[in-house]
Amino acid sequence: MHIHIAELKGFASSLHVWRTCTHSTEDLQELTTFTMPHRTIHIFRKGLRLHDNPTLLAALESSDVIFPLYILDKNFITSNTNVGSNRWNFLLQSIEDLHCNLQKLNSCLFVIKGDYKQVLRDYVQKWNITQVTVDHEIEPYYRDMDENITAMGQELGFQFLSLVSHTLYDIRRIITENGGRAPLTYKRFLHILSRLGDPEPPSREITEEHFMKCTTPADAFVTEEHRVPLPEDLDVPRSKSTNWIGGESQGLRRLEQHLEKQGWVSQFKKPQTIPNSLLPSTTGLSPYFSVGCLSVRVFFQKLSTIYAQAKNHSLPPVSLQGQLLWREFFYTVASYTPNFTKMAGNPICLQIDWYKDEDKLNKWTKAQTGFPWIDAIMTQLREEGWIHHLARHAVACFLTRGDLWISWEEGMKVFEELLLDADYSINAGNWMWLSASAFFHHYTRIFCPVRFGKRTDPDGNYIRKYLPVLKDFPAKYIYDPWTAPEDIQKQAKCIIGQDYPFPMVDHKVVSEHNLQLMKLVREQQHKTADLTQDAADDPMEMDIKEYFRKDKEPNSMENPNKKRRCAEDMNVEQVKTHELCKVKVC
Repeated sequence: MHIHIAELKGFASSLHVWRTCTHSTEDLQELTTFTMPHRTIHIFRKGLRLHDNPTLLAALESSDVIFPLYILDKNFITSNTNVGSNRWNFLLQSIEDLHCNLQKLNSCLFVIKGDYKQVLRDYVQKWNITQVTVDHEIEPYYRDMDENITAMGQELGFQFLSLVSHTLYDIRRIITENGGRAPLTYKRFLHILSRLGDPEPPSREITEEHFMKCTTPADAFVTEEHRVPLPEDLDVPRSKSTNWIGGESQGLRRLEQHLEKQGWVSQFKKPQTIPNSLLPSTTGLSPYFSVGCLSVRVFFQKLSTIYAQAKNHSLPPVSLQGQLLWREFFYTVASYTPNFTKMAGNPICLQIDWYKDEDKLNKWTKAQTGFPWIDAIMTQLREEGWIHHLARHAVACFLTRGDLWISWEEGMKVFEELLLDADYSINAGNWMWLSASAFFHHYTRIFCPVRFGKRTDPDGNYIRKYLPVLKDFPAKYIYDPWTAPEDIQKQAKCIIGQDYPFPMVDHKVVSEHNLQLMKLVREQQHKTADLTQDAADDPMEMDIKEYFRKDKEPNSMENPNKKRRCAEDMNVEQVKTHELCKVKVC
């Protein structure tokens, strides 16, 4: 029988320390000198990689036998998140890639389907396990899982080790530094980080030598029972999109390709990227960060190296490092805020009486709004599982405060199902932001569903790709085809109202009405609104505002001699004295 640290401080106390504290590698090496080598199960959840994996490294260095395990508990996954076919395909590709990379190190990945509690209980006993390790996560359902594993460890006599690797910082340190609560503004968040210093560097590389000292028993190597399932094994359609292939190998390849463009990296400003480019104008790395195929700490460190060599570079919040810090900000707030993914019971979210309209929600979801720019975005989302962040802004604004006045929770569920990079914290945080329910306070800026896309793609190539029914329309009409004369519609082989729908709303009317609704809500709930509002204007929003103002091209439906601004540049007081982006509903 091996000797636990628990003999020094008590078994329950030891379990608590191992579960809740973040140790350096040196601390772990010192701790493991008191124990006999473990027989360890390392459970992969979101950290589907070998690089910068401190929990797996600690497991290897404290054990002489290791069983890398992925428990595919479909009921657990689907009861806590909406997962569409593209996400399932990406996840299975990532698991398969992890298995292949482990095989190169003379190990393997055991993929076992079933209830995670029963699977873990069975295999702890079958393999005589003395330690279970897993990455620390902040989602409530993973917290519940960790508590269940801890209780099982007390019952069956194994230790439980959980270390941080999915975020730049241990979120608990940020909460502690801020007096035991989450910083609710980005400005306050950056102030707390400045006191904490730089993030922990990535952990040491895991090599074949680690798996020579800590082996996976050859007689337990993956059998048919433990192989990575195919999509059809889970009744999931195979993905037709090849833009994003899951896995650490693909993620690292993409990362290196971007880092080769050091000038682009150092000058990157997210608001100035193009939302309707036919290829991603941002890094496109977010799906790999979401499931942990890529380490955010590795990316952050590599960016720091490039910035140090550059004469000047962009700064947070619009820089690439700034984007990683936004991710960290939402993780921090989500970890501390009750009901973060809901409006009801969420103390930082405005309580808004959104409309409940299944027909309009379905038209938005199925790309049948009658606004080609919006419908093209929703088509790309469904087909490929990814859209540019400004495209996300446009369709989210349209669904919520801009046009349809439908709850952000409904949009969040659709994104959760369809986005490859769907993430508990970031998805909910962004939807609260884009609906002006929290964090974002320039609610008078409403994305025009006609003019916004035209700014960066005047010929409509993006629409022609994702809405081929409109591909033969002249550029003059492709963003508002209902304004095209009948002979033009016939030449384009697309009659509006038959082959493609009329606009589902009059944007001018509904956006003006919704502005007044939002103004009233914020007046009545100003204390809630103030919780997530900085005194100074957010520099991210200043950059976006400047970006919006670059284009002064008149709309085809407006009087070119009349000064006019879209709603994204307007204040509430100006709504009645300036026209909004007109939409003529035929």
